[in-house]
Amino acid sequence: MKMKKLTAMSMAALMAASMIPAVPVMAEGEGKVYYLNFKPEADEAWQNLAKTYTEETGTEVTVVTAASGQYETTLQSEMAKSDAPTLFQVNGSVGLKNWKDYCYDLKDSEIFSQLTSDTYTLKDGDAVPGIAYVIESYGLITNKTLLEKAGYTLDDIKSYDQLKAVADDIQSKKDELGIKGAFTSAGMDASSDWRFKTHLANLPIYYEYKEDGIDDTAEIKGTYLDNYKNLFDLYITDSTCDPAELSAKTADDSRNEFVNSEAVFYQNGSWEYAELAKTFGDDELAMIPIYFGVDDENQGLATGTENYWCVNKNASEEDIQATLDFMNWCVTSEAGTKSMAEDMGFTIPFKTAVAPTNVFVKQDAEYTEAGLTPVSWNFTTMPSEEWKNGVGTALTAYAAETGSWDDVVSAFVDNWAMEKALTE
Repeated sequence: MKMKKLTAMSMAALMAASMIPAVPVMAEGEGKVYYLNFKPEADEAWQNLAKTYTEETGTEVTVVTAASGQYETTLQSEMAKSDAPTLFQVNGSVGLKNWKDYCYDLKDSEIFSQLTSDTYTLKDGDAVPGIAYVIESYGLITNKTLLEKAGYTLDDIKSYDQLKAVADDIQSKKDELGIKGAFTSAGMDASSDWRFKTHLANLPIYYEYKEDGIDDTAEIKGTYLDNYKNLFDLYITDSTCDPAELSAKTADDSRNEFVNSEAVFYQNGSWEYAELAKTFGDDELAMIPIYFGVDDENQGLATGTENYWCVNKNASEEDIQATLDFMNWCVTSEAGTKSMAEDMGFTIPFKTAVAPTNVFVKQDAEYTEAGLTPVSWNFTTMPSEEWKNGVGTALTAYAAETGSWDDVVSAFVDNWAMEKALTE
């Protein structure tokens, strides 16, 4: 059974590698940077920033962006090459387990000294193998213009029950409003399913951890899976498409439905701002919490990070130094901090951060200042990518009515214990 899994992963890595452009081979002795980027939505901004750095310093910087949902398999493939990434990322302590033997200790680096707090690091004993480079939020992105056209304002949505009442009403008069649904399609294609098998699935984990006073567990109880079901049911019934179509719906489909004003609500994060700002003014957009029916009056946006930079310790000394210099420049220089704030929409946890123009980031700060509690990113404790895929498969079958909610519960609870046991 294990051999089959490894073979499948190898095939996936090979397929992912076939889509990666060749990395230029530099002359021996020249320090160079090869960044394997996790974020497709930030690819253009990273390419531009890399070009600026090369023009300014003469150091060659190559940025390759993995396809959505394919980062781990792409990283496996690229790390096996002679010109492996010098800069890569892991998604937290679970992701670090696979790659800590490749990670350079950053505790004495200049970029470490620029952090506003060492809580934005991953630690392995005394070593610092990873540093967070962005703090982000996600929730329900809302088209305020369409919401008001339907007869509502943001003040009408402060709980799950109110969200459901508003969404149900919008869905009932979608033809009158000239839209396709209250929510954009909850696509379960690999480019989109992470929004539900990871980000939405964070909510029942967050509330269970909070209730039990823990930050990880070998066995999840599934205390709040009924709330998870309620949200997912709302997404797939008050939607732009039939639930049976979700297996083929992509991240682009969902974004385009929102951009084209075909739906009012769109579950996604602050990283979408730069793209949405091409169509909407700030006064037309809002991000509201994913109200879960547990502690709605105190719930803010889901805010945290799963994005930790790691430097490949197996690279040459010249490449390691070039990579450390590039990282530090990104978070201290005017060009770097401006690009990360404005082009990428990032809030970065460094002393020289530029205040972001991102309206969703501003709203997160407003929620926190108003006393609401940000939902922490506990999905970094999910057992494995295999576990997420199992939940995603069960959700897809449930939506298409070829599977039951009991299958989702089993994938969530039983597979959690099984996958956690494999990592111990």
